[in-house]
Amino acid sequence: MTILDCTLRDGGYYTNWDFNKSLVETYIDSFNILPVEYLEIGYRSNALPGYLGEYFYCPVHVMKAIKERSNKKLVIILNEKDVRAEHVQELLGPCVGLITMVRLAIDPKNFARAVELASAVKNMGFEVGFNVMYMSTWKEQPEFLAQLGKTKGVCDFFYMVDSFGGVYPEDVKEIYNIVKAQVDVPIGFHGHNNLELALINTLTAIDCGADIVDATVTGMGRGAGNLKIELLLTALNAKRNLEVDFNALSAVVDAFQALQNHYGWGTNLPYMVSGAHSLPQKEVMEWVSKGFYSYNSIIRALTNQSKGIKDNVELEKLDFSERQHFTKALIIGGGPSAVTHAEAIHKFLEKEKDLIIIHASSKNALGFQRHAHNQLFCLVGNEGHRLEQVFDKMDAINGICVLPPFPRKMGTYIPEKMKSQAYELPKVDFSTKFTDSHTAIALQTALELGIDEVFVAGYDGYTGESMGNKEHGLFLENEHLFKAFKEKSKTLKAITETGYDGLEATSVYAFNL
Repeated sequence: MTILDCTLRDGGYYTNWDFNKSLVETYIDSFNILPVEYLEIGYRSNALPGYLGEYFYCPVHVMKAIKERSNKKLVIILNEKDVRAEHVQELLGPCVGLITMVRLAIDPKNFARAVELASAVKNMGFEVGFNVMYMSTWKEQPEFLAQLGKTKGVCDFFYMVDSFGGVYPEDVKEIYNIVKAQVDVPIGFHGHNNLELALINTLTAIDCGADIVDATVTGMGRGAGNLKIELLLTALNAKRNLEVDFNALSAVVDAFQALQNHYGWGTNLPYMVSGAHSLPQKEVMEWVSKGFYSYNSIIRALTNQSKGIKDNVELEKLDFSERQHFTKALIIGGGPSAVTHAEAIHKFLEKEKDLIIIHASSKNALGFQRHAHNQLFCLVGNEGHRLEQVFDKMDAINGICVLPPFPRKMGTYIPEKMKSQAYELPKVDFSTKFTDSHTAIALQTALELGIDEVFVAGYDGYTGESMGNKEHGLFLENEHLFKAFKEKSKTLKAITETGYDGLEATSVYAFNL
């Protein structure tokens, strides 16, 4: 039984395939002493849009540097959906003499096409691994299972890949036997850890007769991550007397610990739900890592997906054609300036009677309930829960809720006391990006109401230490939306301090002279 470590490849989903040079050196030096035969160092790929780091492309100098330092067999992987047989010579020619195995990441639906690609790779003299994804769905794809015999002569390892982290040990046994009856090459297993079954599933695969299994340092890998190499080696040390240098193992685990503390890979409730229902990991990873949505919102979206429904609620469309017309609107965000200058904002509102208040965030909303102005609350993602918490001691809330158009990406949650006062926008069309954000809903609402002058408070922006990855993303999102809105020739002014260039700044105090 052989072990392959794929930390640099699978872990790249968190670092965009860039790793510190000294970290990579520690990784290689440690594995030189550990009982692992293969190191998968990254992808080889045709040029793709956007920035992707060195271990996504593995240029020749990177492969040479690792080859000179490592005593292991080196592996790269091709994403079959992006590579065709005619690309093989250009992509893999430089790898000859440096790389031992080329693995192919394969969607079962593209299996026949992958066989052609594998043949071209095999003809160049590489070992070939078939990494066939979405193992938990194979039993529902008899057309795919009927093609397994086509691997004869074109691959050296056939991998069962639990992409969703959703299989159980009994599934591993059943699928292993199905594969074993049809392929004549060693069988491998790659387990994800959504349900924390990666270890038991891997040990089950080994007991079934699997010839090669994957793991990564600290489980680093897409979404919930993979089997931890340190856990696998420790288990095999105890179960099979595998000799392990625990000083070397500790050194590489310690080296990756800081990355794990920063990126936070590992399973959590959304990953568990997505794994249990064999739902795609890409969106879940984005939702979790960016931190824009609560676990409640993510799980609601996943539940809707598992039931095959677009959204759990469809609402009446917002229509103010027969209601009072407003010429002005004040959009209130969640920034501290809405509190710092609250008294001046209140005085501004006392003067501006023909104005509607739009709360882009519920965070600062409670303090404005004293006003008789019509008020709207934009509910996106988890905002319904926040609204509920903010107004938990009030029997009634002055205002109505406005939600994005149906269907909503994160599903729909409306506080019980607001269900009869909730509407959805018919569209969001002033921008093609970020259309389900709080700011987009607030600005589109102003457009739907035919507002002439839009004022903004509590949109401070982020500076210095407060500008983390999440905050930077929100800043760029809002900046884009403000600029897109201004192209509609609407007046848009911030009456409290702001760091957004897309907002024309004025002062709330200038209105209170």
